[in-house]
Amino acid sequence: MKQLINHIISQLRGYYPEEELRELAYWIVEETTAMTRTQILTTHEQVPIPHLDAILQRLRNHEPIQYIFGHTEWMGLHLNVTPATLIPRPETAELIDWILTTCDTQSPLRVMDIGTGSGCIAIALKKQCPIWEVRAVDISQEALDVAKQNAMQNGVEIDCSQMDILSEMPDFNDIIVSNPPYICHREKADMDARVLEYEPHSALFVPDDDPLLFYRRIASIKAAKHLFFEINEAYGNEVCNMMSELGYTDVQLKHDIYGKPRMVFGRIEI
Repeated sequence: MKQLINHIISQLRGYYPEEELRELAYWIVEETTAMTRTQILTTHEQVPIPHLDAILQRLRNHEPIQYIFGHTEWMGLHLNVTPATLIPRPETAELIDWILTTCDTQSPLRVMDIGTGSGCIAIALKKQCPIWEVRAVDISQEALDVAKQNAMQNGVEIDCSQMDILSEMPDFNDIIVSNPPYICHREKADMDARVLEYEPHSALFVPDDDPLLFYRRIASIKAAKHLFFEINEAYGNEVCNMMSELGYTDVQLKHDIYGKPRMVFGRIEI
């Protein structure tokens, strides 16, 4: 199997950073053979990989491996992902942790996840706090279909419903969390091809002249006592200032494990 791993690495070299190649190779073998990492490391026989050439070509075309296989593991959850949903990121897991350490996990709070995509935030919160009533909304019905599947296969019940937050008003909640579109079109030149060419643009981009579009709308509705955002690192101070001007208190900007300002929190009396 070592020879096969090295072959996969050689076929992807130059397309991905060196530090990612070996993990990609093991991922392909694990996914296509159902072998564990230990089995791969200890097996000396060559095991055929179905459609290996096609998989490698898709990876060379920058298609995310999560879309190729249709799922990913995140925060201990097995999540389906499709081109209608963003792929869950490590920094979003940090946002989950912040919510759980800030809010009362022993009370039956009402929580809304705006722009749920795969449902990862809503499902993770419900998994950690079964007593919470969690609603997941998105403008995309395709994304909501994926979120419903993910909730079911992870053994939680969340309410999934379609909503255009720019034109509709949510009910009152104790917590609203959102990872809304926040990338300006002018930033495209600096984006990874795997994101730009494959992930849903409706979940990524905002107009260049209004980068705070979704943050301002969600914050101005004032439909929750606690508001958590995942943000564009370039606009941390702007989001904080906007929330303070709208009457939010205890506004905090939090950095992720990479040292980037990626999360904002605020409280408001309703």
